[in-house]
Amino acid sequence: MVKNITGKGITEKKYYLFAALRIALGWIFFWAFLDKLLGLGFSTAPDKSWIQGGSPTAGFLQFGTSGPLGPLFQSLADSVVVEWLFMLGLLLIGLALLLGIGMKIASYSGIVLMILMWLALLPPKNNPLIDEHIIYALALWGLRVVKSGQVWGLGAWWSRTPLVRKYPFLE
Repeated sequence: MVKNITGKGITEKKYYLFAALRIALGWIFFWAFLDKLLGLGFSTAPDKSWIQGGSPTAGFLQFGTSGPLGPLFQSLADSVVVEWLFMLGLLLIGLALLLGIGMKIASYSGIVLMILMWLALLPPKNNPLIDEHIIYALALWGLRVVKSGQVWGLGAWWSRTPLVRKYPFLE
């Protein structure tokens, strides 16, 4: 039996859904990293890939942003710091979710990334308030709360390492 944040036990069967959600979200982040890095032809053309000199953030920041905060986000286009932070975020959040380790940092970082992307698109196109970025943020919060990395992941082992015991925020 695994204990959730409230200290109450939940049978592992109920955790399988959360583990599957964690892995699916991890794949979304990791795939976005791979596609932008290598230009696999899904949302990034090969000639626009990061390794070919393209910017993983410029297209979205220049042409995808809208609303009252659009000019602020557009001013961040072509920033090397923003590109590196974005790509490292996609990679590390994706790997953490796939492996089930570092769930606190991964979930909080993913929530910040999703909220920033939501703010860049205000108001969302298909709904005046809620879009997939908010849903992903809520899912990330839930995965952190139920400690989803402990099923089909390395979270239980990770939480027992000396590093995490010394620095619990790494759990």
